[in-house]
Amino acid sequence: MSLSMSALKRRQAVLRRLLQALPLVVLAGCGFHLRGALEIPADLVPLYLQPETGSPVMQAVKYELSGGTVPLAPSADKAKLILRITAEGRSSRVVATNNAGKVLAYELHYLVTYEAVAADGKVRIPKQKLDLVRTFDNPDVEVLGKQLEEAQIYQEFAIDAADRILMRLRTQLR
Repeated sequence: MSLSMSALKRRQAVLRRLLQALPLVVLAGCGFHLRGALEIPADLVPLYLQPETGSPVMQAVKYELSGGTVPLAPSADKAKLILRITAEGRSSRVVATNNAGKVLAYELHYLVTYEAVAADGKVRIPKQKLDLVRTFDNPDVEVLGKQLEEAQIYQEFAIDAADRILMRLRTQLR
């Protein structure tokens, strides 16, 4: 008994769709889900970001929140929740040298301290510190490229810190 050509094509189309859906089924089965939008209780919005400018982490937080559901207040007195970056800094230390004392690798640190305070002064998230660390190789060649790579790493640190801060806001303000 042979299948007609149209029946064979239908079976192939069904099989193709099943194979396309397989990764989604596997991801759903393992518990993976998108993190979704930042949800802050209604009594704590709008949110004010302090400092407004000059902080790479705050710029990344503002970018992450743009187009989202959390309104930003134009000033602290109009906000119901204030997210403060109280300290932000970078440092490095030598982690490897060769026999001649030439530095082969650094450990780069990006330190951020933040807190969230309600308009009534109640501390919603006490001061917390983030210390992001990455090893940075320093070979003798491509000095300009290494300077650009280091700057890129610090930019990635700011984005990662913003993501972590927003994740903690999401979990601790429920």
